[in-house]
Amino acid sequence: MAVTSVRTNDEETKLFKSYAALHGISLSEAFKVALIERIEDEFDIADMDEALKRFNKDPKTYTLEELRKKFNL
Repeated sequence: MAVTSVRTNDEETKLFKSYAALHGISLSEAFKVALIERIEDEFDIADMDEALKRFNKDPKTYTLEELRKKFNL
């Protein structure tokens, strides 16, 4: 297991510890969760950007009923 050090000032340390305590998790877990969520958000934004590009090339939309018929749902 690797150990990563994060330097914070006193205000940040107080804020981060308060947040972790409020949610009943360790400071380490709070940092990991926050970073993972940030990475997931960036992937979601990239996926959305790609979907928007595809939609702008072909702006055809489908109703829910059309999709059900198309995919036999």
